[in-house]
Parts: sequence; C-alpha cells; structure tokens
Amino acid sequence: MPSIRPSTDADVAAIAAIYTHHVLHGTGTFEIDPPSAQDMVARRADVLAKGLPYLVAEEDGRVLGFAYCNWFKPRPAYRFSAEDSIYLAPEAAGRGLGRQLLTALAEAAQACGVRKLIAVIGDSANAGSVGVHRALGFEHVGVIRSCGWKFERWLDIVLMEKALGAGDSQPPV
Repeated sequence: MPSIRPSTDADVAAIAAIYTHHVLHGTGTFEIDPPSAQDMVARRADVLAKGLPYLVAEEDGRVLGFAYCNWFKPRPAYRFSAEDSIYLAPEAAGRGLGRQLLTALAEAAQACGVRKLIAVIGDSANAGSVGVHRALGFEHVGVIRSCGWKFERWLDIVLMEKALGAGDSQPPV
C-alpha cells in the first residue's frame, strides 16, 4: 500500500525522472524541455521556502508520484490561493494515487492557510486529471482554448477550483 509523505532531498532524482517523462510524452505540462535535476532541486526549495507542501507517494521505497502547490500568482493579494500540481510515474496511473496525493495536498495546503486550491490542467483531453479533481470536489470554472503549442498542436487548459477550510466565508487570519 502506497504512503503519502513530505518529500525529502533524496526524492528529487525520482521526482525529476517522473516529471521528465511528462514533459517529453505528456500534455499535462506545457514545458518542452525537461528541467535538470538541479532545476528541480531549486523548484522544490522554492515551494518549501514559502511554507507550502511538497509531497510524494512512495511504495516499497520507490517514489511513484509527487504533488505540490505554489502560489497562484506572486502578487500579495493572491497569498491565499495556490495552484496544485500532481504527477505520477507511468506505471502508477490508474491505481488511485492521484486521488491520494491530491487529498493529502489539499489537507496540507489548508493547514498552511491556503483558502483556494486552483487546478490549471494542461490539455482539455486530460480526462484523468479533470476526473480526479472533480471527484475531490473541484468545480469547473473555465477553459482557455488554444493557449499552448506542444507536439505540433494547440492545447487548451482547464481551470478548476476548490475552496479549502472557511474559503471566502470569512476573512483570513
């Protein structure tokens, strides 16, 4: 049974390998060239320095996926809204790990004071990501058509959102 835990420095090579697969073969990310392991170290450090969660799914000592959130936009008024990112190793797809990771990420984000979790899902045909977000209570709020160009075709992004904790029912503390 996989476990979800905070990522460590030792996980970065596996995280980078999973992400590289998605950059080279998927449309969930609009990156074209895989970032280096050093880039992934810096990206993870940036998320953690902001006090935000960066999690991994692990089974038998092997990282099968990762999830993190980062501020939706850098301006201060957005400081209670974060964008989630979830990536699974290809062999881990379809086992419910995305759901486990997103559930744990939402709980950890809420504990950090996040009130709105936003999904910016690459490729409107990405049924797995749209489905897991919908299953966990995210609402569809829009599609931005043809805003990315990858693999010689235009790609949409799907926007979904979920209120965390008190959401917008009261001011943040």
